[in-house]
Order: sequence, then C-alpha cells, then structure tokens
Amino acid sequence: MTMDIKQSPVLETVLPNPGTSFLVKHYADPSVRSNKVPNWHYHPELELVYVRGGHGRRHVGSHVSHFHDGELILIGSNLPHWGFTDRQTQNEKETVVQFAPQFPNYEFLNLPEMREVKDLLHRALNGLSFHGRTRTVQGARMERLIELDPLSRMLLLIDILQQLAKSDEVESLNADGFHLQVEAHGYDRFNALQEYLSEHFRRDITLPEISKVANMTVPAFCRYFKKVTGKTFVTYLTNFRIVFACKLLGDSSATITEVAFESGFNSLSQFNRAFKKHTGRTPSEYRAALRRIASARFGD
Repeated sequence: MTMDIKQSPVLETVLPNPGTSFLVKHYADPSVRSNKVPNWHYHPELELVYVRGGHGRRHVGSHVSHFHDGELILIGSNLPHWGFTDRQTQNEKETVVQFAPQFPNYEFLNLPEMREVKDLLHRALNGLSFHGRTRTVQGARMERLIELDPLSRMLLLIDILQQLAKSDEVESLNADGFHLQVEAHGYDRFNALQEYLSEHFRRDITLPEISKVANMTVPAFCRYFKKVTGKTFVTYLTNFRIVFACKLLGDSSATITEVAFESGFNSLSQFNRAFKKHTGRTPSEYRAALRRIASARFGD
C-alpha cells in the first residue's frame, strides 16, 4: 500500500449541472472510486464533505491526521487536500458539495442575515472538521440534498451552513494565517515539501536535506516551517508517519512490527512510544478499537 504524491496538486474544474449554482456528488457505493479526482488537488470552490462511517486520513493543507467513524469537513477556497476515502476506508456513503466562495451570490452573502455564514466561509480557509451531534445531524441532512429539486437543495444547503456556523463542535485544522503564509512564500515551495515528504517519509530525512528541497538555509527553513505549519519539522514528520500507521492498522493484516517499519520507524519500541504519545493508545489497542467500531457498524 502506498500514498506517494507524484505531482503538484491538480486544479480540479467544478462544473455544476445545468440550472444549478453548485455541485452535489453522492457516492452511495463505497466500493466505486473510479470516478473520483486525483488525490492531491485544489479548486476555487469551497468543499463540504460528509463521510458516513469508516476511517481514513485527513490531509488538508499542512494538516495530517486520522479520522474514525466518519467525517464532516469544510475546506476553504484553493486549499490543497487529498480525497478522504478509498477502497479500504470501509465507509457506508460519501456526499460532496462544492460551491463558489460568494455562494449563492455576492449581494446575498453580504446581507446582515448571512453574517455568520460569511464568517464560517472565511474560517474554512484553515479547513474545519466537525464532530459530535453536528457531524451526525448535518451529515444526514447533506445526504438529502441529492434527492431535492434545485431550489429546495439551495435553501437546505444555506441552512446547513448556518447550523455549522453556530456549532462549537468544530476543530480548525491549520493555524490561523496558514493560507496567507503559504501564499506569501509561494505554493510551489510548500507543495514541493509535501511531495518530498510523501515520497521519502519511510526513511530518515535530515534537516539539511529537507531545507535543500525548500532552497533555504536550515535556520530559515526551520522558521518558515514552524510559521506555516505550527510544528517543528521533526514533530510534523513523526505525526505524518503515525497517521500513515493508523491507516495501515485499519486497512491491513500486517503485524504491528511490519506497520512500524513500513511507516518509517527504526524500531518497534520507538514506534510504540510515539504512537501512544500521539493517540493515547498502543497500536494494538488502536487496531482493536477500529475493529470494534467496524463490527458494530456492519454487524460482523
């Protein structure tokens, strides 16, 4: 199993259906993935994604983490991200809504009644992940969009965004100003680092090596990376490896030792310590919890 990125993020073209102002896609069969865009991509449109059940990886901007038992996420304009599901995610359904930054239009978005929604769309520049009752209730409402006529669909989406704007069951995935920092230094540099990390994370990566990729001195790179991601490079690399390990623990029958070395750790003890520090569980406990969730959901 690999997750190598072989190119800069692909610009996805979003074309709403005739007679509609935004696009709704619903994947009722999680085994069908052939019609999805390349993993690492971006688009001017915002994207609201609901994954019912399953587990997978969040890679939004500089944020990399592992979700389990579903996901509801709002991604801001031009924020690079990976797809959230694949053939191993074991989710039931996935619903994706893509809409313009000024949805439904500039005048409407600037009405006083839309103040909270407008603020939500601004906060989405960092990527927002919703949990708890918000994820369950608003995710289920999103699944209804595909069944409605165009006007009812638009009104329901506006109300869903209003409810998300009011929710405190939300996590901002990137540090405030992340988008501005990346823009200031250029997307090419940031994307080159993400590509290199994704291709080489299984082996040791030194600071001089990664600094050379960014065409910066080591001190300048350390300052840049901490400013953009909010983490040191060593911490970010460890986190990247742990998230990959979480995916392997749920997707494969590999032993814990095999997962450790496949994820870039030099020893089982190092992997166990880092994994428990990051997740609060041992790898065995984490795998057992994922299997319990899958068993309860699918009645195995």
